[in-house]
Amino acid sequence: MKAPLTSSGAAGKRAFSPPKATVRPVTVPPSSAQGMTPWLVVVLLVVLFSGGLFGYDQGVISGALHGIKATFSLSALLVEVVTSWVTLGALLGALSAGELADRIGRKRTVLIAGALFTLGAVVQAVAPGTLVLVAGRLVIGAGVGVAAVAAPLYAAELAPPAVRGRFVSAYQLAITAGIFLAYLVDGWLSNSDSWRIMLGAAAVPGLLLFGVALVAPMSPRWLMMKRRRADAAAELHKIHPGANVEPQLDAIATALHQESERASWAVVFHRQWRCPLMIGIGLAVFQQITGINAIIYYADQIFASAGFATQSAQTTATTWAIGGVNVLATLIAIAYIDRLGRRKLLLAGLIGMAISLVVVGIAFRFIVTPAAGAAATGPSAAGIVTLLALVGFIICFAFSMGPVVWTVINEIFPGHIRGRAVAVATAVNWGSAFLVSQFFLTLIGAMGNSLTFWLFALFCVIAWVWIYFRVPETKGQSLEQIQLLWKKAS
Repeated sequence: MKAPLTSSGAAGKRAFSPPKATVRPVTVPPSSAQGMTPWLVVVLLVVLFSGGLFGYDQGVISGALHGIKATFSLSALLVEVVTSWVTLGALLGALSAGELADRIGRKRTVLIAGALFTLGAVVQAVAPGTLVLVAGRLVIGAGVGVAAVAAPLYAAELAPPAVRGRFVSAYQLAITAGIFLAYLVDGWLSNSDSWRIMLGAAAVPGLLLFGVALVAPMSPRWLMMKRRRADAAAELHKIHPGANVEPQLDAIATALHQESERASWAVVFHRQWRCPLMIGIGLAVFQQITGINAIIYYADQIFASAGFATQSAQTTATTWAIGGVNVLATLIAIAYIDRLGRRKLLLAGLIGMAISLVVVGIAFRFIVTPAAGAAATGPSAAGIVTLLALVGFIICFAFSMGPVVWTVINEIFPGHIRGRAVAVATAVNWGSAFLVSQFFLTLIGAMGNSLTFWLFALFCVIAWVWIYFRVPETKGQSLEQIQLLWKKAS
């Protein structure tokens, strides 16, 4: 079935798909079909380190909060601030990353992300008080935001079309691996005096990211935007040694023809590109308001409410039910995103996410909070159901709304606005994450566990309907072919 792309007047009545005969195929260098070249491995390492750092920072705070609260005697509000302000920093970083990616290039922007990761990790580790700790969270958040724009954008522009989905999805796989590693570190260092080591450990992979990015190739598409064709050819020859790269350069030049060298913000929001921009923003919002970061950040607290009474039991449940399952399930997306396509994975995943969240809400109706001072008896049957339902949610998210959203966002925009447009979508993503993580505990207090998770389930249903009618299939198409799709749609 072709992906429906509706106009405002059609409201889902007609599906749009560009006739294949009218889309000129872009020649891909032969080496891209022969396997990974050494420079493509370097590109992949940039993506993996960027995503891994992102994931580590997401996951480590769940275990570090116990020690931070004990050290600084934080109120519930300050716990939310320490947890969520990393997303505020990520929002600011994402907004600046689009400008940086277009002005100085994708590679140099990744270098800045590595430097911010390292600096933020050190500041957190040595923080003498809450104010400095929050400042460190903002700095490392800025690194997260910059990397979230630059790394997938970099991968999308350098990966061959046939494996572009896998390359960009590798970013999400690395995020899940980073989260899992963070949970393992939390388990090893789960005493209240070790939170500084948990947070400061991110400095090491931050330096590794900086080092790998130093030797990585530059984006040929960005070089073509800067009218540096000879440099673009040299970079393509690095990635595809011995291949004839002139047809690909011609295709990129055609796509950039009559476009400004650096598009203004007015061009990003022009009605010609409104359709892909709305798709990118919509996916970014739905990825967050369906509940993933609330579960990642507050996993220990959720399991505590479900009857996992000791910190050790909470950390173990978080490590394996959230972290380990997240990594394994993301491999489903890596394996099938370029075979089944983006839409099928998104729609299937949202169905499973909604069902899982409904079950979590029902289970919390039967969980009884033990009285203060009562002996720990372990999770009840309803607590075990909560655990299993959250595992189901993580599996479904990990092969759909996690990796596929980032893939689509980084492939739907034309080259001359891609940096800024991806930055807008990513900033909206982090803005949504900030709101969810900042007010999740408040929602729990006001609505209760059940209604909060049912609200997330409702958002999954709305996301399914919206994706069904608005998001097209882009698998197997070059970035230039996708650009032609939007021109026909308008």
